[in-house]
Amino acid sequence: MNSKAILAVAAFAAIASAGVRADEADASQFALQFTSTRPVAEVKAEAIVEAKSHSTIPAASKVMEPMKTSTEVRTVRAQAIEAVRLGQIGYGEAGGL
Repeated sequence: MNSKAILAVAAFAAIASAGVRADEADASQFALQFTSTRPVAEVKAEAIVEAKSHSTIPAASKVMEPMKTSTEVRTVRAQAIEAVRLGQIGYGEAGGL
């Protein structure tokens, strides 16, 4: 019984592996024909200008100046608490309108 199971597994493996074949690693199917209308020197000069003028600081890390206002923080907080109490704005995860 044990030998029959081994023979069955071996036969299945032989049949399954016969259908698996890799294609030729030929890059010609990926080759593209490209004709440029700009000279190489122009493209390089443009790349140098862009590299020198490009900022490496992410836009999200920039901090805005505090806004100048005459309203006090206590007043704004009190208004927000009152709006939540009256149901004018949501509160927490289930606080959608």
